[in-house]
Amino acid sequence: MTQDTFKNLLPKFTKALEEKGRSPSTILAYRADLEQLIDFLQGKNKVLTGDARPADIEAFRDSLLAQKYTPKSVSRKLNAVKTFFRWLVSEKLVVTDSSVDVAHPKIEPSVPKFLSPIEYRALRDVVRGDDRIAAIVEIILQVGLRISEVADLKIANISKDKVKIEAYATQPERTIPFNKPAKDVLARYLKLRPKTDSPYVFVSKNGNPLAVRNIRAAIDRYMQRAEVPGYSVNDLRTTFLVENLKAGVDLILLSQVMGHKRLSTTERYLELAEVKEPGKKQVLEEL
Repeated sequence: MTQDTFKNLLPKFTKALEEKGRSPSTILAYRADLEQLIDFLQGKNKVLTGDARPADIEAFRDSLLAQKYTPKSVSRKLNAVKTFFRWLVSEKLVVTDSSVDVAHPKIEPSVPKFLSPIEYRALRDVVRGDDRIAAIVEIILQVGLRISEVADLKIANISKDKVKIEAYATQPERTIPFNKPAKDVLARYLKLRPKTDSPYVFVSKNGNPLAVRNIRAAIDRYMQRAEVPGYSVNDLRTTFLVENLKAGVDLILLSQVMGHKRLSTTERYLELAEVKEPGKKQVLEEL
């Protein structure tokens, strides 16, 4: 078997991910994670596909933990590595999968966090002068989109009172209601949006699609300014769910809006929201 270098095969792997319909943000993250692995292996003089052994993958995992990456982040990076090695085996570029028996670091379960009304109103106040980020914050608070779904949102998929989330990765296509606060803030942003041929709603000043990492970094900065630094953009999505559960919105509707594959996933948040019995309201709450 003719061996190739990991570095040469990385572009072919990312192209394979594109052909499978993986989201741009996932592909970007996988590529960055695998570049870290490749750099690590090069430091051990292991550049060919047949050079890596299970002990090398374990050493890479342990080096990330030593660099103070959280177990959750290391586990995510290890997922990228395992996906890459499965692809190498499927393409007959290696005989055995060196990552298959490498264990994920133990992740202690954490309780989801959500902002109180006072806290998310404070965040609204500080983003008011930034129409783009204000629109992103409001859309997550009002309809619970994931940050990757916000980045991938296309103008063509927004109608009068609904928004279509295209299928990606393991998520099927879904259509969710778009309430008035979300529509209003988005309309304000679109009037000021840079002129560009990009199909995506949120773009940079140069008209390029806004990357997930840039959205996350901007919201983190505004969290600091709003004096709610203990939260992240993901907590806005949890805030949406908790507030709607408290308002008595139907559990099945919320599960569909959130894109949860199982109703039981949505049910777990009832305790967090301190709700004993789910409601039957068929309209999303306006936060």
